[in-house]
Amino acid sequence: MSSTKKELSAEQWESLLNTLKARFEKYRNRHEGLDWADVQAKLEVSLSAGQVSAEKLWSLHEMERTGGEPDVIGQDTKTGEYIFYDCSAESPKGRRSVCYDRKALEARKENKPATSALDMAAEMGIDLLTEEDYRKLQQLGNFDMKTSSWIVTPDEIRKLGGALFCDFRYNMVFVYHNGADSYYAARAFRGSLRI
Repeated sequence: MSSTKKELSAEQWESLLNTLKARFEKYRNRHEGLDWADVQAKLEVSLSAGQVSAEKLWSLHEMERTGGEPDVIGQDTKTGEYIFYDCSAESPKGRRSVCYDRKALEARKENKPATSALDMAAEMGIDLLTEEDYRKLQQLGNFDMKTSSWIVTPDEIRKLGGALFCDFRYNMVFVYHNGADSYYAARAFRGSLRI
């Protein structure tokens, strides 16, 4: 369960750090040219830097807790921030069966899902992947070969009631549309976080 203060206990932090380190070492192709010691130092600075930074670590923990298996996929050369994406093989299990946004959730007359992708992402403090992000992720491995993931939808499409999602089939990324109020057991969303 998430804490209302959005802070991690010492045990949660230690467990998260060990998990992230093991994943970083296992999937070196995702972050060529980056060193774990530098990433860990940045995370530890965030831990002691104040509330906003501590909340980012809580967000990273939420990505892990909901099945996203976050990993470093790059570093912003201008800001120095490390970029984390959800790198679980399939769309995160703890975020499935959600419609696209609050408007879609409220529009459903019956059989409403518990929440929406945008609401859940906001609560977690992460951003949904864009189509560009999703394509970048797929260059690092094969993801969503059995599931699909909501992505950021352009306003023009959303205003007409639609929303976009992606998956990976036949060695290719496919971008599809659906009613924003739809939800499926095999569709969640992937997020990104900068620290």
